[in-house]
Amino acid sequence: MAHKYLLDAHALVWFVEGNKRLSQRAKAIIAAPTSEIVLPLIALAEAAVVIERGRTTIPDVARFLSSVYADPRLEIYPLTLEVFERSLTPEGLRIPELHDRFIVSTGLHLQGLGHTVAILTKDETITNAAVLPVIW
Repeated sequence: MAHKYLLDAHALVWFVEGNKRLSQRAKAIIAAPTSEIVLPLIALAEAAVVIERGRTTIPDVARFLSSVYADPRLEIYPLTLEVFERSLTPEGLRIPELHDRFIVSTGLHLQGLGHTVAILTKDETITNAAVLPVIW
């Protein structure tokens, strides 16, 4: 199975707005036409809230969502019962913040299905938990 890249909310927002805080490595993966990117629905919701509250240079949530939906490389992954149950495992519980726990648990669920998964994030809590390989 192909390598899947799990996208955290800030990585998505920083990519779309061209923010220099996005690492070159993460930017290259997100931009690559062959990358298989998994966007947990909870991360998409977080990104929309950040835009809605004006905490980014992206001016419009609707246009942002349209561009996300139009990208065929992005698989928007729902918050399923299986992802929720993974969030209650010892690995999932290593992430104290609920949104981040569901994002990481999406990756754990995909690993359980046999996929190779890495998360694109700068989040120190996720990185320090060492539950998934982190790319930044």
